[in-house]
Amino acid sequence: MASEVTEHKYQLNVKMTCGGCSGAVTRVLTKAQQEGSVSSFDVNLETQLVNVRGPIAEDALVEKIRKTGKQIISVTSQDEAEAVV
Repeated sequence: MASEVTEHKYQLNVKMTCGGCSGAVTRVLTKAQQEGSVSSFDVNLETQLVNVRGPIAEDALVEKIRKTGKQIISVTSQDEAEAVV
């Protein structure tokens, strides 16, 4: 039996000035991935963009990244409903 799970897709513009900054964001997203709330993510220091996919709610994702002390400039949500078998 298939259950309906909403797979969210977000792009965040996060102010990151060094490898330590992007490393902090990577650490919290890796932990979220291990907990199952994030399916995949990509942190790009050069463009200051963070792409995240997973069932995590936008406000929960923003809170996780804010806890790193990094400033979130913008969040773009591109929700997709996908059936997960």
